[in-house]
Amino acid sequence: MASENFVDYVKLWCRSGKGGAGSTHMHRDRVTAKGGPDGGDGGRGGDVILRGNSQVWTLLHLKYRKHISAGHGGAGGANRRHGADGQDEFLDVPIGTVVRDAESQEILTEITGDGQEWIMVKGGRGGLGNDHFKSPTNQTPRYAQPGEDGAELWRVLELKLLADVGLVGFPNAGKSTLLSVVSAAKPEIADYPFTTLRPNLGMVAYRGDRSFVMADIPGIIEGAHEGKGLGLRFLRHIERNAVLLFLVPGDADDIAEAYRILLRELEQYNPELLAKDRVLAISKSDLLDVELREEVTAALGKLGHHYFSAVTGEGVDRLKDLIWQAIEGGSA
Repeated sequence: MASENFVDYVKLWCRSGKGGAGSTHMHRDRVTAKGGPDGGDGGRGGDVILRGNSQVWTLLHLKYRKHISAGHGGAGGANRRHGADGQDEFLDVPIGTVVRDAESQEILTEITGDGQEWIMVKGGRGGLGNDHFKSPTNQTPRYAQPGEDGAELWRVLELKLLADVGLVGFPNAGKSTLLSVVSAAKPEIADYPFTTLRPNLGMVAYRGDRSFVMADIPGIIEGAHEGKGLGLRFLRHIERNAVLLFLVPGDADDIAEAYRILLRELEQYNPELLAKDRVLAISKSDLLDVELREEVTAALGKLGHHYFSAVTGEGVDRLKDLIWQAIEGGSA
């Protein structure tokens, strides 16, 4: 998936259809000059409906489609004919899409299954025809209900990536390099911070015919839980990952402190994230000699960790073992 084609946030103006008007028709035919009311009901207005689609991976198709409108209902007709219902407008979205009210930011729903449907904006009801209003004292009502107006609402769609493993780390920690080595994904890689501006997904082949999905989340900086560095936009992707793989580069000034900062950012964004299984890996281990590794190991104490280098391949297979054990719920 090309990173420039990955869109995880859209704001849409949605309008449902107006209900059709009821008919005021009076029955007339060759033998009936003054028949009673036989006006039919108007059709309902179309709904704007979200539909989960496992074949859709991004909100790109909605990025330039800011205005969504459903069809209006048709008017009722003679002989109690019901007006045509307005055409519903279906929006296919990826699994993991969250819907928010644009004003209050309240979460309204989350699309979690393929084929799941949710009415984002409901269409107006059709008006009743004059046939409904006849009575012994009013046998020829010449009025009917108008159709109910549709609704106009702003909605925000956010995508939370659904992956087995989410890569968590500061910018330039080697996350994209790791993803490119263990999967067929081709994220942009460069020797400067914030190369990755959008999440990338990769399928990682594991022993035999097993595999797992890895998500490269753009780098987190201190203060991300407050929105620094677009942190809130990035952190939400971590919520749907089963395992969190923390990457701290071997050339960091203080690896233990860097790990604590990452944990603190996640905790302040959503404390439930700390309940997820996690693996701590020291990337760029080719930069560490034996002495430096001993110092890092001593600084981390009893904190479990693993050294690897995506450049040389050292420790990569063992890292995949640790990740798989965490996914399966075993001890690393």
